[in-house]
Amino acid sequence: MSPLRVGVVGTGVISRAYLGHLDAHGRDGGLALTAVADLDLERAAKAAAGRPGVQVRTPAELYAADDVDVVLNLTVPAAHTEVAHAAIAAGKHVYNEKPLALDRAAGAEVLAAARAAGVRVGCAPDTVLGSGVQTARAAVAAGHIGRPVAATAFFTTPGHEVWHSDPEFYYRPGGGPLFDMGPYYLTALVHLLGPVTAVTGAASRPTDLRTIGSGPRAGHTFPVEVDTHVTGVLTHASGALTTLLMSFDTHAAHLPRIEVHGTGGSLSVPDPNGFDGPVALHAAGTGEWRQLPPTHGYRVAGRGTGLADLAAALAAGTAHRASGDLALHVLDTMQALLESAAAGRRVEIRTECAVPDLVG
Repeated sequence: MSPLRVGVVGTGVISRAYLGHLDAHGRDGGLALTAVADLDLERAAKAAAGRPGVQVRTPAELYAADDVDVVLNLTVPAAHTEVAHAAIAAGKHVYNEKPLALDRAAGAEVLAAARAAGVRVGCAPDTVLGSGVQTARAAVAAGHIGRPVAATAFFTTPGHEVWHSDPEFYYRPGGGPLFDMGPYYLTALVHLLGPVTAVTGAASRPTDLRTIGSGPRAGHTFPVEVDTHVTGVLTHASGALTTLLMSFDTHAAHLPRIEVHGTGGSLSVPDPNGFDGPVALHAAGTGEWRQLPPTHGYRVAGRGTGLADLAAALAAGTAHRASGDLALHVLDTMQALLESAAAGRRVEIRTECAVPDLVG
């Protein structure tokens, strides 16, 4: 098949991971990088340097380009929907970094526009398509822990300002631990346990100011506009319950990333922010954990694997796994958690999504 021609909009920090994976595995994955764009053309030029044939363009020029089939949207969260709509209006497929949008209404508008235009929407995270989560999912599907009844999911850190030189956007709408890291965990949980039907949440913001800890702006303070500690219980359509904790207010912890517990055992799932990692099974009655060999998932994986999956699905006429529908469901779940925290009551999830096919 002809490779899907990729134009990148947004050449900030996360673009390095995507561009590196495209350099190493793009053609093998059915992708060809043809153009990069950024509001800062100098930054875009640096991203294109050393990549023969990759054009530097303004975003408007990239949307209109004949040599771009899909726009890889790596802008900050506040710009995700603007870029997605511009790409769709130009007849391009679009693959967003997470989250899909700042709220469920804006996300739904992106998907509606794509349906009307006859193009596809994909969205990160694609880490869940690696051997870690996919092997764990295969173990659950095979009945190794019996019927799943509960899960725990924990992300704990003191905050991204400790290491990031320009961390302000993590503390604006579309950021915070829930919207920044929650998509990795919630997407993994949907793969493992199915869609979410309701949530009960609580949230806090212990401080209104944060201080940059590294880089040329170290010592600079900035305002916090979102909750930085979010916890809650998710009810899945399967009946399983997940206890979730997402925090930028935890200096140290021994908590696991994700564990799934069933009537016949427990499963330890690796960090969903990575593509691989150890999967361990504790079957009832054995008294010990046993590491499982990788059985499923893309083995050569990196940021952009979901885009390659979209390219293969387009060629085959099948559904792609890192889909807009799944991303909207995750966005809906995150927004509902914050709504529940504000209202002090259980909130029903408005969206549904199909669980993506297991990666063989």
